[in-house]
Amino acid sequence: MAKLQDLRLWLRIAFFALFVLAPPLDIFRLDLKLGHFILFGQYWTLGLDPFLRGEASSGNAILNLLLRGFLPIAVIIATGVWVSWKYGRLYCGWLCPHFSVVESINALMLRAFGRPTLWERTALPEELPDGRRVVAQPLYWLAVGLAVTGFAFLWAISLLTYMWPPFEVYSNLWHGTPTRFQFIFLTAATLVFIIEFLLARHLFCRFGCAIGLFQSLAWMGNKKAMVVGFERERVDSCIDCNAACDNACPMRLKPRSTKRHMFTCTQCARCLQACDQVQKGNPQGPLLKWVQNSDALDVSARDFGRKSE
Repeated sequence: MAKLQDLRLWLRIAFFALFVLAPPLDIFRLDLKLGHFILFGQYWTLGLDPFLRGEASSGNAILNLLLRGFLPIAVIIATGVWVSWKYGRLYCGWLCPHFSVVESINALMLRAFGRPTLWERTALPEELPDGRRVVAQPLYWLAVGLAVTGFAFLWAISLLTYMWPPFEVYSNLWHGTPTRFQFIFLTAATLVFIIEFLLARHLFCRFGCAIGLFQSLAWMGNKKAMVVGFERERVDSCIDCNAACDNACPMRLKPRSTKRHMFTCTQCARCLQACDQVQKGNPQGPLLKWVQNSDALDVSARDFGRKSE
């Protein structure tokens, strides 16, 4: 399970770097000055200019709309539906740059005052599932503040470069001469992200993210989709773990409950890792594991412990 988390970490780092670098590398962005998308260094338009100039037929214009507009969107949506239907919010837990911020700030807050969020009622146990101890140190609030502000400003710049020529944005910032529009956008966006990252980052993931909600709805529609399963028959082995799986969840969910109570699970496997660590001396192995197909029906039941027909 440790290797799985290492893989997830590297995937998140790589995707976060892609998120930041995609505009300046012209991998993908919408240039509002030019009025169209740029994809892998090429202009991506709907191909309607010849029709508007009277140089192409309406049939040609419709074909371009289908091939350049409808088809790419349909492929992206279909792929997202299929992945979410089978595996849930896999994008959120393994790639999403916002969720990477959530986990990073959670970890720093845990170091600062023993709780991963400001809304946690009680401090988490100092002893982690792997045996290490994390003692709250107020000095870490400085790291929290720097991380929240740094991530907020980076997100603001990145979003601006998705809409405005990146090198113009970076050049203006470097020389301290942003335009009025750029200054207002960066200031407002940074303030909004500071508030969100500090106070409501995981709440946004749970209730405010349209992409996350879309994935969750598709996942809930498939009772045989991959889900975290709990071996209730061995519940006695779970008594002394001090709710390690609950404490490990970045979304502050309870992994031992039913699927409907895990609606916003990101499949990050942090709970699986925690269970694996506290049960490492148990010859029967951990009590939490991913299940799917017919094995997932019990977790997907309407009432806990009742298998679906």
